[in-house]
Amino acid sequence: MQNSNRLIEDFKNLSQTTVWKRLDAMADNYAVYSTHLKGLAPFLTDFDVYIYCNDTNLVILCLDCCGHDEKHIYEECDSLGSIIFSQDEEPRSSVVWKLAETVSMAKLDLQDTNPLLKVHGVLLTEAEILNAYELYELWEAHNITVIDNLRRLKNKTIRVNEDDDLSSKSYVRQLIDKSMETTDATRPTTAAHDDDDEFERLLKEFINEGFEPVNEDFLPPINHEEDSDDEDTDDDDTTTDDIDAVDYPSGEIEQNQNFSVKVEILRPIANPREELDRLVGCADIKRRMDELVALTSYNRMMRELYPNSKQHNVSLHSVFLGRPGTGKTTVCKIYGSLLHQAGALSKGHVVVCDRGTFIGTLWGDEERAMRQALEMAKGGVLMIDEAYLLNGKNDNDPGKIVIQLLMNILADETQRDIAVVLCGYKDPMLKLLATNPGLQSRFPNKFEFTDFTVDELVEISIRRIRSYDYQFTNTALEKYRNVLTQAYQVRDPETWGNARFVANLLERIYIQHATRCVRHYPKDKHDLLMLTPDDIVSIEMPRQRPKIGF
Repeated sequence: MQNSNRLIEDFKNLSQTTVWKRLDAMADNYAVYSTHLKGLAPFLTDFDVYIYCNDTNLVILCLDCCGHDEKHIYEECDSLGSIIFSQDEEPRSSVVWKLAETVSMAKLDLQDTNPLLKVHGVLLTEAEILNAYELYELWEAHNITVIDNLRRLKNKTIRVNEDDDLSSKSYVRQLIDKSMETTDATRPTTAAHDDDDEFERLLKEFINEGFEPVNEDFLPPINHEEDSDDEDTDDDDTTTDDIDAVDYPSGEIEQNQNFSVKVEILRPIANPREELDRLVGCADIKRRMDELVALTSYNRMMRELYPNSKQHNVSLHSVFLGRPGTGKTTVCKIYGSLLHQAGALSKGHVVVCDRGTFIGTLWGDEERAMRQALEMAKGGVLMIDEAYLLNGKNDNDPGKIVIQLLMNILADETQRDIAVVLCGYKDPMLKLLATNPGLQSRFPNKFEFTDFTVDELVEISIRRIRSYDYQFTNTALEKYRNVLTQAYQVRDPETWGNARFVANLLERIYIQHATRCVRHYPKDKHDLLMLTPDDIVSIEMPRQRPKIGF
C-alpha cells in the first residue's frame, strides 16, 4: 500500500527547498498524468490549478498569488475556517478551506469510478502564514499540504505532460466535466496560451530576466552565517545543469614553489532571487542589491536592443560591513549569482580569501597570490574576508602591498568580468577605506549587515530545525525564546555570533534531544521529531568584558 500512495507521499514531502525541482521531475514522470486548469469550480474558479494523477492517487495543486507582503494568521486551530485574517488587512476567504472543500468534492465525484482513489491537495501561496507551525496536523487531517512564503508565483512556469495514453486521464476529465456543469464561467484550459497571452508571458520573462529563475533548485538551509533557508526550462536563467557545465577553479593558490594555500570556491546558485527574498531581515540590503542588479540588467537590455546606446557606468565592487554571523558570505554568494543572471559576470562563483591567502614567506609572494586569486575569480566574485587585517599598523606590513596591488589591478579597464567584495567589521573597514581615497572610490557600494533581533534569530532557528523535520512544542518554543533572549541581553557586541550562536545552541539541543530519545524511546515518528522543554538547554557564551579605566 505504501508504494501505491507514493505520488501523494511525494507531494506531502514538498517544501520550499524542493518544490520546483520536484514539480519539474513530476512532469517527466511517465506514470503520472498532469495538466493545467485555469480554475476549478465551484471553489477554485479564480486560481491556477494543476492536477497530477496515477491509478491510485490524485493531487490537486493550487497557486495562491495573493502578494508576498500579506501575513496571514488562522485564529481557529481546531477546524478549518472559511475566513483568514491578515495583519492590518481586511479578512479574506481562506484558500486552504477552498482547497480542502475541492479535495472532498473530488473524492466524492470519483468514488463511483474508483472507490480506492486517494485525493490530496497542495497549496502554494505567496502569503506568510504566521501560525503555520500550529496547523500542520490540522492540514494533514484534511488531506492538505501548504507551502507558504513563496515568491512571484504568477510568473512561474510549471510544466505538465498531458499524456493521452495514461488511463488516469479519465479522472481529470471527470473533474473538468463536473466543473463545467457547476458553472459556465469556469473554463478549464489544457491548450497553449493564445498569441496575446504568450506575448505577455515572454515580455514578463524578458523584463524579469536576471531576477527570477523560472525553476529554482532550492538548497537545504545549511548556512553557517544566516541560514537563508535555498529548479529548468529553456530560458536564459541559471540552472543546475548550467552550473555543473562550468569549469570552476581548483581552489589552490601557489604562493611560491614551496608553499600553497587552499581557498574556498562557492559555486553559484540557480535561484539567487529566491534566496535573497528568504533571508531573514536584511531589508535595506535586499532593496539596494535589487537596485544595483536592476541597473546592470537594464544595461544588458539596452545593449541587446540598441547596441550603439551609451551604457551606464556600474561598479560591481562592494564592501560588506558587519559582525560575524550576519550573513555576509551568504549574501556574497547570492550577489555573484544575481550578477551572473543579469549578464554582468560570466560565471557567478565566489572565491573566498583572507589575509593568509596573500601573505607568503618570500618576497613577491603577495603579487603571485593576488594574480592567481584574481584569475580564479574571473567571471565571478573575489571575496576578501576580514579585509581590514591587510591594513597593518606597521608601514612595512606586507598587507599594504596587497591593497596596492589590488588597486592597480582594478584600475585596469580590461578587468571587467569580476566583482571584488571586501568584508569585515564596520569600524576597521571604514578605517581601511579612509587610508586611500582611490580605494574608497573603487568600492562605491557599501552594504551594512546589522545584528539580528531576537525575533529574527527565533525565525532563523525555526527554519533550521525544519530542515531536519523537527518541531518545537509550544512550551519548548517559549523556553527556547527565553534562553535566546537571556543570551542576547548579556552578549558582548564585539564577539556576538548572531546566527552562528543559534547554530551552536541548536547543535547542543539536538544532542540533548537525541540523548532523551535513546533513553526513552518515542512512541511514534511525531514524538521522535518533537523538541520538548527537556531538550532546551543553554550554552556558555563569552560575556561582555568590563571596561577598565576612568
